[in-house]
Amino acid sequence: MGRSVFVVALATWLGALIGGACGSPFVGWMIIGLGLVGLGAVRAPRLVIIIVVGIGAVSGAVASGRQEATLDADLPRGRGTLIGVAATDSAAYGDSFRFVVRPDGWGTNTTGLRRWRGPALAVLTEESGVVAGDHVSITGLIRQDPDLIRGDPVAGRITATTLIVERGPESPVMVVGNIFRSRVQSQIATVGPSPEAALLKGFLIGDIAGLAEADTDSLRRAGLTHFVAVSGSNVALVLGAWWLVLGPVGAGNRVRAVTGLIVLAVFVVATRWESSVIRAAAMASLVLGGRAAGIVIDAWAAMGAAVAVLLVVSGDLAYDIGFQLSVVATAGVLLGARLWSDRSPRLVWALLAATVSAQVAVAPILLLHFGSVPLLAPIANLIAAPMVTVATALAGMGVIVGWALPLHLASWTAGMVLDVARVVGEWPQLGPAAVIGMATLIALTWWARVRWVAAVVVAAIALFGLMPVRPPAAPTVVFLDVGQGDAVLLRDPSGAVVLMDGGREPPVLREALRRYGIRHIDLLIASHGDADHVGGFTGLVDAIPVGQVWVPQFAVLGDILDGVVADAGDAVVPVAHVTAGDSARIGEFTLDVLNPVRRYATDNDGSVVVLVSSGGHTVLLPGDISAIAQSNLQPLRPDVLLVPHHGAATTDPQWLARTVGDLAVISVGANTYGHPAPEILTVLESGHVTVLTTMERGDIAIPLR
Repeated sequence: MGRSVFVVALATWLGALIGGACGSPFVGWMIIGLGLVGLGAVRAPRLVIIIVVGIGAVSGAVASGRQEATLDADLPRGRGTLIGVAATDSAAYGDSFRFVVRPDGWGTNTTGLRRWRGPALAVLTEESGVVAGDHVSITGLIRQDPDLIRGDPVAGRITATTLIVERGPESPVMVVGNIFRSRVQSQIATVGPSPEAALLKGFLIGDIAGLAEADTDSLRRAGLTHFVAVSGSNVALVLGAWWLVLGPVGAGNRVRAVTGLIVLAVFVVATRWESSVIRAAAMASLVLGGRAAGIVIDAWAAMGAAVAVLLVVSGDLAYDIGFQLSVVATAGVLLGARLWSDRSPRLVWALLAATVSAQVAVAPILLLHFGSVPLLAPIANLIAAPMVTVATALAGMGVIVGWALPLHLASWTAGMVLDVARVVGEWPQLGPAAVIGMATLIALTWWARVRWVAAVVVAAIALFGLMPVRPPAAPTVVFLDVGQGDAVLLRDPSGAVVLMDGGREPPVLREALRRYGIRHIDLLIASHGDADHVGGFTGLVDAIPVGQVWVPQFAVLGDILDGVVADAGDAVVPVAHVTAGDSARIGEFTLDVLNPVRRYATDNDGSVVVLVSSGGHTVLLPGDISAIAQSNLQPLRPDVLLVPHHGAATTDPQWLARTVGDLAVISVGANTYGHPAPEILTVLESGHVTVLTTMERGDIAIPLR
């Protein structure tokens, strides 16, 4: 019976995907109609499944239409006052804060305040402290700016000049949930600002805002992010704690079940209704509801019913990655529950079975969305799962009773989880071909005739991941593929490493550095402060050893680069503000700074320009300089030219024609800026220059010999 209900859930899911793709409820109603016609003629279970698919399709189409309506909504323009209810907590956004509001009214000085149930809007403000459920009054400028924030659509944004929190939430569940969330944050803050404390908040309420990008990336690469997604295990701990509270008063099963439903609602609010929490809470609610009614509901039936109901209510969950991973991982655990059940010690083998089956189940989704799966995720989970349970239980105890000792013990345990993530995260990720190959070899281990051979091959592949990437045989410049941005890596046989710029995204840069086995950087150069050049540097100084940092003299560094400089100061890494005439010798590379020669009107022209020399070959790395700064450079003819500003039309064509040699590289990704510009490509083509782009070729490695 239970698995039949789960099949119904899968049918609903399929329908929601179809409806979301089509965008029209008509398709769903047509499927339902066909099913009803067939049901009247032949009472077959398959026709019921068809009807369920149609219901899911209607839900998916409605959700898709709701999102499109929000993104395409017309908004009042100009300055005025908006009142509404905060849908999210305020969170850091650049040098300000952002939250989502659902409007109740809008007015200007001329029209006065009027009732307006408009679409969700993003609020940009200098004020922090707004929490979900707060009733707010915002005065500011409203603009059309459709966007998705954590997967939810907003029609525009309002930049607040004044923000007033008029009152808190009205719902008792929201009030209690916010109190619990605030309690968790304030109590864990007593441990002190540390990665371990930030991870504890993730374990308890899914809040990892204080966790460094490098650690977040390590958790992802180790396959441990589900521990901060807050789902089934957290719900079980919360309900277990509630049973302990009710134990001394002799509460019966019905009282526990009914009050447990209320506790679940509060917990969902406290964790800000993450999709994985909603799935786990809905599943637990069905079990508790059945217990209150004297009905036993097995795990398969509970999960199937929960998934089907949630998808009917909100069809967009079908596309939610967190929801997909949560459901599939739970199904994997249930399927693998009896795997190795006859082996001892049973607890260890049961945990291993749950871990392996869950990781195998989610592998296709990870490949679909991220293109790879962690090699050692099952082992990492086997080691980390007990630690997470202990840390979560201790932290929960400390938060509730206000006792510092459990919190410090929980922090120490969370630190061990981070250590596991940092170590395992350095291992290779498996792409589709590698996953299929490993799965085939593991399957062969069950065949007695080839068991030992297959096991040896699997072990050899795993051990291969431990082998460090060797330095190149000759000094090499690598133009890293970091999307729309610049990142240039210099490596030589001695192991010397120079990195100039780092693209926009820290995880993308970290992955690029792992490809080349980079575990230290002798010199880190920021050409200028634009996000597409230094965004990837965020948290880098904390993640790997850096010998020295160069930043441009004269130019305004900007928020991101200011943060990198501050991190370098905290880590006692020297920072030099370089200008034309500065130079350095790193391994077999000589680096001569050619720019900035003075203060410029734009920060792009103030970019650090470096001429790299090695073995009689030269490479010019010019940042984003335009025609003005280019005119201040001495005549050059490098062997390799990184075309300035991703091939933008800001380059002087005459300067480009007399400077470029036989080889030009354009570091560029998908963009709306028109890079590389047609006129720049025309100059290069007319000079019979070989042009390589990272968007077409990926990483471009050029030996200097």
